[in-house]
This record gives sequence, C-alpha cells and structure tokens, in this order.
Amino acid sequence: MDIDTNSHHGQNQSVVFINYFNSSCRFDEEFKYILLPVSYSLVFVVGLALNALALWMFLKKMRPWKPSIVYMFHLALSDFLYVLSLPTLIYYYANRSHWPFGVAACKIVRFLFYANLYCSILFLTCISVHRYLGICHPIKAMTLVKSRHAHLVCCLVWAMVTACLVPNLIFVTTSQRDNDTLCHDTTSQEAFDQYVDYSSAVMVLLFGIPFLVIMVCYCLMARALCRPRRGLSASQQGGASRQKSIKLIIVVLVVFAVCFVPFHITRTLYYTSRVLDLNCEFLNIVNFTYKITRPLASVNSCIDPILYFLAGDQYRSKLVTALTGKRQTTSGRSPDHAQTPCLLLHREENREKEGLTSTGPV
Repeated sequence: MDIDTNSHHGQNQSVVFINYFNSSCRFDEEFKYILLPVSYSLVFVVGLALNALALWMFLKKMRPWKPSIVYMFHLALSDFLYVLSLPTLIYYYANRSHWPFGVAACKIVRFLFYANLYCSILFLTCISVHRYLGICHPIKAMTLVKSRHAHLVCCLVWAMVTACLVPNLIFVTTSQRDNDTLCHDTTSQEAFDQYVDYSSAVMVLLFGIPFLVIMVCYCLMARALCRPRRGLSASQQGGASRQKSIKLIIVVLVVFAVCFVPFHITRTLYYTSRVLDLNCEFLNIVNFTYKITRPLASVNSCIDPILYFLAGDQYRSKLVTALTGKRQTTSGRSPDHAQTPCLLLHREENREKEGLTSTGPV
C-alpha cells in the first residue's frame, strides 16, 4: 500500500500504523494477505486462459477483421498483458507486502494495472459507440467506418492512456519497512497531495467522460430498439442484431457496475479521507472497502471475454467450430453492422419494388 506501516513480527495479525498530517490511526490489514493473493490468483488463471483463447480466435479464426473485431482484439490484448503481471502481485501480498523485484518492476506492475483499467474503459466505449452507429445510423456506419479507422482509433487509445499514465511511473516508488520493501500503489507521503490532484484529473478524463458517452449511446440505442417498426414481422423485430445489442448493453453495464464504478468511488473516498484528515474509524471503513474493490477492478479481465462470446460477430459459432470441428449452421447473417429494423425495412421495400418490376403491369 501507499502508507507508512510498522508490522509487529511474532504476532498473528498485522497492525498498520498510518501517519498523515497531524493525526495517526491504527487498524488491522490482515484480511488483504488472504483476499488479494486468492483473488489475483483466480483472475490470473481464468483471465489468462480466456484472453489467450480470445487472442488466438481473433488472430487465426476471425480474419479479415471487421471494425468491431479490431476493438475486441485490442481489449483482449490489454487484458492479457495485465494478467501476465499478476504473479508478482500474488507473491507480494502472499509474502506479506515484501517486494523483492526492484523499483522498475514495481513501477511497471502498477502502470499495467491502470493501463488495463483505462484501456478497457476506452475500448468498451469504442465498441459501444460502434454498435450505436450500427443501430441508429446504419447506412453511414456501413459506408464510413472501416477497419483501418478502427485500427487508428485503437492506436490513439493506447497513445492517450500511455501519455496520461507517464506521471504515474514517476509517482510510484518503493520504501523500506523494517526488513521488507513496500511497492506503493500511489506514491510517497510527501507527494500524496499532488498525486491525488493528478489521479483525479485522469479519472475524469479516462473514466468519467467515457462513462457518460456510453450511457448516452445506450439510452439512444434502447430508444431505437424499443420503438416498433412498421412493416416488419415479429421475428424481424426481435432479430439477432437486436439480441446482440441487448447483450452488449447488459455485459458492458455489468463490467462498469462490478469493476469500474465501485473502484473509482472507493478510491476517491479513500484519497479524500486522507487529504481531509478524517477520523480513524471512517478511514478504517474506507480503507477496507477500497482494498476489496481493487481486485474487483481486475475482474474485468475475466468478464470481457464473455462480451466476445455473447455479442461478438460470429465469435461463438467460430469458437464452437474450432473446438469441436463441427461447423454450426446459422439462421441468418451476422454482419458487422447489425441488421437493424431500418435496414430490414429498406430491404423489404426493395423486394416489393423488384417484385412489381418482374411481374410487370396487370
């Protein structure tokens, strides 16, 4: 953690002593030496398997890539790189906060956590905006949005997140506690106020704004999906594109509700309680909830692959074919830009015109 600690060796529990401003606080942090190694181990095993499988699918079975696949590939790559760093954190917390890997490794591991966090948020935003365009502006999306545009957007996401997190590499450091080396997840006590200002700005830019964009897109998508379209049958109204869009909305909202929103709320409360020198009891509660939401923020690496399976274009059928060797038959096409009611109506009108032309006047 990012606080000054003194452990009492020979005792069964770890007592942490925090000095900040003109007050001090004691509390027990024994829970984190069980919670964090276990949770990170589960995320590592599940996330490594699912994201390795997803990357293999995207690289070997899903070419040529459509724009939505481009975003999903980069999301899986971000998750995969992050889970590769988890063994060091598992060792760190299982060894009761002793970091033997050096300052550079500490900076890289903490950087990868936030890089994955904010890259995941931005790539989910790209996927959501892309699906919004496919539902609400299908003609423009099909003619204007190409795979090369998606690659360019992904490069911009990586560049922006890296640029925003460069100061984090400078802030993060290690310190000595008795015979142990601590790898701080924020910074030293002397630079903590500056770090809070910096992390707050990053949170607004890379979490707050994308979250608002996603909510606006989903509200507009929900309105378009719920509006009945004249001239369409019941089966066309509830087609595959509609179901995929609903699944996308559900999965992304679950990721934000479970992983991103709780983490940013508790982290903000924790930072604020330290800066404002709030009472020890409240700091105990906030510290406990903050440490619980840290592994929850990592769980997105395990939930994201569910998005590919439920809402990815042909991902499920190609995965089943790859694993079983049996080709699945699908009832309809699943193009990159979904068959929205607008497109279906347009096709129905074209069919009627073609029928009139072929039969000629009576």
